[in-house]
Amino acid sequence: MPDFITVTGMVLKNAPIGEADNRITLLTLEKGKISAFVRGARKPTGRFAAISNVFTFGKFKLYVKGDSYSVGECNVINYFEDLMKDYEGAYYGIYFCEIADYYCRENNDEALMLKLLYQSLRAILSDSIPNNLVRAIFELKSIMVNGEYPGAPQDMKLGNTTLYTLEYIFNTNVEKLFTFTLEDEALNEVVKVADKYRKRFMERKFKSLEILETLC
Repeated sequence: MPDFITVTGMVLKNAPIGEADNRITLLTLEKGKISAFVRGARKPTGRFAAISNVFTFGKFKLYVKGDSYSVGECNVINYFEDLMKDYEGAYYGIYFCEIADYYCRENNDEALMLKLLYQSLRAILSDSIPNNLVRAIFELKSIMVNGEYPGAPQDMKLGNTTLYTLEYIFNTNVEKLFTFTLEDEALNEVVKVADKYRKRFMERKFKSLEILETLC
């Protein structure tokens, strides 16, 4: 009998393996970022087809065979179906997943990144906060969570509202991050700071960002 473990997590990406399987990358509370096989996911009648989709969040029961995981069962909590129906919103979400994949590692404590990712996807679905602000908050908080945030840039002239906003993002719990909006001037400054720090600290070109920037 194989050993089983249960993890709570979200699918960051998937890739086809062989004729019928998928391999998914999961960001989990318990194990950090891990990969798992979803057997038969690409069969027309495969019962696990839906759980291979990016953004799927739930409790995954995995069995261990050798040095790899495979999905035995999944209790899905949220598919984020509405996000998948929104072309631009979906690319925001995919971009956030790419950043999480970039930063997160196996067996690290990635609980904050998982919470940030989940709340950011919820914020994209909300009409109460603009998507470019959600993106800037996600980029900045990701850098902060990973200990790379150097404080407000000294080589940029920033207004008091922007400086307060940066401090708020730094000090506020993830659950309360997406509860404000900004006037255009402050919003533009926060976006510029996020862009500056993304280029400085994230040494990767994100494919989803390239597509996203053609849409916005």
